[in-house]
Amino acid sequence: MDPVIVVGAGPVGLVLSLALAAQGVPSVLLDEDPEREEIRPARTVVLREDTADLVERLGCKSLQDEGLRWSGWRSLRRGQVMRQLALGTGSPDGGMPVAPVHVPQHALVRGLRAAVAAHELVRTAGASRIDTLEQDRDGVTVHTREPGSTWWRGSYLVGCDGARSTVRKLLEIRFPGRTAVERQAVAALRTELPWPGEAVLHRSPPWRTGGAEVTARPLPDGVWRLDWLLPPRGELVTPDALVTRVRDTLAGWCGETPPYELLDTGVHTLHHRLALRWRVKRAFLAGDAAHLLGALGTQGLDEGLRDAENLAWKLAVAWHQGASDALLDSYQSERRAAVAARLRAADQSLPILRGGGGLRTLVPGSARGHDTLLTDGHLGCGPLGAPPSYSHSPLAPPRAEAHVPVGTPPGAPVADVRVTAPDGTRVRLRERLGQGRFLVVLVAPGTGVWDRRHWMRAGVMPRLVETVDGLPVPAEVLVAEEYPAASAHTVLLVRPDGHLVAAFGGVRPAELLAAVDAARGGPLTPSVRSDRTADIN
Repeated sequence: MDPVIVVGAGPVGLVLSLALAAQGVPSVLLDEDPEREEIRPARTVVLREDTADLVERLGCKSLQDEGLRWSGWRSLRRGQVMRQLALGTGSPDGGMPVAPVHVPQHALVRGLRAAVAAHELVRTAGASRIDTLEQDRDGVTVHTREPGSTWWRGSYLVGCDGARSTVRKLLEIRFPGRTAVERQAVAALRTELPWPGEAVLHRSPPWRTGGAEVTARPLPDGVWRLDWLLPPRGELVTPDALVTRVRDTLAGWCGETPPYELLDTGVHTLHHRLALRWRVKRAFLAGDAAHLLGALGTQGLDEGLRDAENLAWKLAVAWHQGASDALLDSYQSERRAAVAARLRAADQSLPILRGGGGLRTLVPGSARGHDTLLTDGHLGCGPLGAPPSYSHSPLAPPRAEAHVPVGTPPGAPVADVRVTAPDGTRVRLRERLGQGRFLVVLVAPGTGVWDRRHWMRAGVMPRLVETVDGLPVPAEVLVAEEYPAASAHTVLLVRPDGHLVAAFGGVRPAELLAAVDAARGGPLTPSVRSDRTADIN
């Protein structure tokens, strides 16, 4: 079977190719300009817990080497501290938010490229800008123009080629939305601020050039990224004006302007757009080709990486076993709905937070209420930032009597509990994701203090192992001593991307099979299946 063609070698395209490779699917990565690596210290990305884990799981070392997890979050209004939070470095404990990872974008891309170069299932083709896209019943054919002129054949194609996506234009997909939702002046500099390791949001700072809002987000080696919110339509920000902002802001925070080294500056304009379709036959859109967002602290790259994770396991099922239209259509149903909800939340909050009109009465008029909305966007919480739940997914199984409630609603990301893997090692649940397998987790209190040789042959384990071995998809049995709000012998079915399909009260073979069939878009007929399934067991 032909490889998957991935158009665009930015972070989303690189992650998609790596995620496909982790599930035994080859890909061709068409890179328009492989020689171009623009080092811009002021161009950084913030990855939340789930997307940072995804990147690290795929072999990218940049987050450890060149990224920084914030130690805390501090928000101020005028001269008053409104909120101060300590941030954790692992799974949430006692309500402490998990720290995002802040990393220069060029460092992230470099780390992903290194991981791609080490993987034999990913072929990178440089100087490859497509100008023709044709589809038929069995695959996709594209042509790349000079200097790398050639024809490429793929089983599927994914356009990860950014906001000006050629793939989207060739598929004739509209990209409606709002232009210039926010404008920000940005500077990267090396200095000392009073809050080492903390991210800071300062609303209505009391100095003349502070504007409505300024943020400071730390990076390694004493580097900070500062962002000033600008009027949506205003005068050009000259270099002299930006230096004045830097000096005034540092003096406002430190009492006087401390020594600093200015590394990079820029002005960013943020747009909100959403493609009307994300799938046309065997071609898909992901990342900025499908959506643009980023106001109020939200991160468009987070959503692009979630696109890649969602689509990768579905294309892996299609490549290894064949897939129904229901499974492939579910990518658009789930991801487009999630991004649309994020855009609605941001668009509804903008008038409240930026001094607009009619929606201000929907939330308390206090500064603390506004601060909570902004904190959500920056820290990845609430409607502006939390990982999506696919509660209305077309892949959700019908409600059955055997289903039981646990601390995770169906469709939501599972809790990252400690589990025992088949080889007896203790790992985090999230470490087992993205390997082309469904996960079946048995909640069995006390197994951590028993000899594994005994409990593997005791109780419900033999029946569960036999049931999972008989499933028509690759699946792995894991054992957890506990799971939020789950009783002993609860069995969880988890998708390869970490979203809960269903929880069962005990081992229920018929119901588990029905849930697996629903989660892969319906049962596959023998003529559609292939022996390639064994390749990823």
